[in-house]
Amino acid sequence: MASGGGAPHASTGEPDDGPVIRLIRPLTDFMHKEASAGIFLVVAAAIAMVWANSPWSDSYLEVWNTDAALSIGGHVLDLTIREWINDLAMVLFFFVAGLEIKREVTQGELRDPKQAALPIVAAIGGMIVPATIYALLNSGTDGSKGWGIPMATDIAIVTGMVALLGKRVPSWLKLFLLALAIVDDIGAIIVIAIFYSEGVSLTWLAVAVGALGAAALIRNHVAWIGAYLALGGVCWFAMHEAHVHPTLTGVAFGMLAPVVPRNSRTLVDVDELELEFGHPITVSDARRLADRARSSVSIVEWLEHRLHPWSAYLIVPAFALANAGITIPASEIGDAFSSRVTWGVMLGLVVGKMVGISAATMLAVALKIGRLPDGVTTRYVFGASALGGIGFTVSLFVTELAFGEEAQGTDARLGVVVASIIAAIIGTIICYPGTVEPGAGADDETVRATPHDVTSAA
Repeated sequence: MASGGGAPHASTGEPDDGPVIRLIRPLTDFMHKEASAGIFLVVAAAIAMVWANSPWSDSYLEVWNTDAALSIGGHVLDLTIREWINDLAMVLFFFVAGLEIKREVTQGELRDPKQAALPIVAAIGGMIVPATIYALLNSGTDGSKGWGIPMATDIAIVTGMVALLGKRVPSWLKLFLLALAIVDDIGAIIVIAIFYSEGVSLTWLAVAVGALGAAALIRNHVAWIGAYLALGGVCWFAMHEAHVHPTLTGVAFGMLAPVVPRNSRTLVDVDELELEFGHPITVSDARRLADRARSSVSIVEWLEHRLHPWSAYLIVPAFALANAGITIPASEIGDAFSSRVTWGVMLGLVVGKMVGISAATMLAVALKIGRLPDGVTTRYVFGASALGGIGFTVSLFVTELAFGEEAQGTDARLGVVVASIIAAIIGTIICYPGTVEPGAGADDETVRATPHDVTSAA
């Protein structure tokens, strides 16, 4: 395999440029896209904030609250544009999240129980403590149902922040935060499914389960993606009618995707192909290498490779634009910051995440459930814990589910935005003076995503 040219054609002697092959590293490619997507997310949120508090603030509400009805048989789906984004477009976001969860559990950082133990324990601590702080502050009030808001970590912004820190942080911190955020996503999905679904219709839920079951039965026999889109559409509609949040359809279908090879001739997972031959490559070696290359990318990885850019660069920024616009007149800012909901979210994300993640991590290390890599100091544990308080996308999503357009929703959104900014600043202050010690895993090739094109020499 060579860059820029192919092997001579057997009959003509001329270079035979085969199909363009893209080398992918599923983990590093995912983190690279998340890091750059974090910029789009922040820009979209800033635009929403400025727009919602500008002289044209009325137009912000008018645009996103515009009704857009869809009639299906005798059923009419009458949703606002914001609801279409939150209920339908975000399915793609959760589908990619499901794919990444499936890949990490079967092939990635969460595959090895010993390696996965530390971020799993840390994530659990980082969910329980923030939720507890919020619940204690809002117990017995109308804001009590927002306890799930400060539980999540936004991997896009967090990864962007870590990328800006560069070689001042070890590669371990990137992998730790990625695994932690994935476990956070699983926790958020469970919370949404159990606690933010009301008046569930068992009939429609049975239809949704039937569609998912049908997809499971055919997934290893039917390659046509249209079949899964149709079953996914049925499942989404049934979940909506069952009053279970329909974005869970995306997670379910993402987790259902096979990890069997896709046998691609154009995608090669270089993490699977780092083979070293101690002798000149023979014809047999070349044949094995070619077969290995063509089967190195699973269906999960292929789907994630194709769909993640749409989720990261389009869906999530659109969600931020539609949901981050917090209209707060100057005269009411004091009232907003005196709200228990606002302080519950802020303390949950800033204090709860830092205390929960760091305490759980150190406890796991003390109990020998997991261990820190050589050279990783407690500075980075506290830095990672602080950065874990950046809970934007999923926190805003849960806010919408918990409060909708109620006054507490505005207070919670303000808390999410302010807390995320504070957490980013604290995490940066803790990590920035650090120097990566030998053995801590400096910012090496394992955390640099550089997919590139080469041509086949086969």
